[in-house]
Amino acid sequence: MDKLDAQRDKNFIIPRALYASDSLTFKVDIQKLENIYTHSEITDALKNTTELISNEVCRLVAERYHIELFQRFSHDNRERKLAARLKK
Repeated sequence: MDKLDAQRDKNFIIPRALYASDSLTFKVDIQKLENIYTHSEITDALKNTTELISNEVCRLVAERYHIELFQRFSHDNRERKLAARLKK
């Protein structure tokens, strides 16, 4: 397997770097990424990942970059899906 390339593999690296991040570790974790990636690269990677990034991390990123809140998981979406299944 080839070595990771920071630019080529950013959509893999960024979500993985923040996977276990929380409000206590976020500042240090995000600063490491900011040494390599732009704010736009970080937010795009998180918005489009299939990794299980917490809504807390998404909220912390949105607050840090003063952008609209985005979430990986929506309680409303889960309720709609469950209601649709129950109707069948």
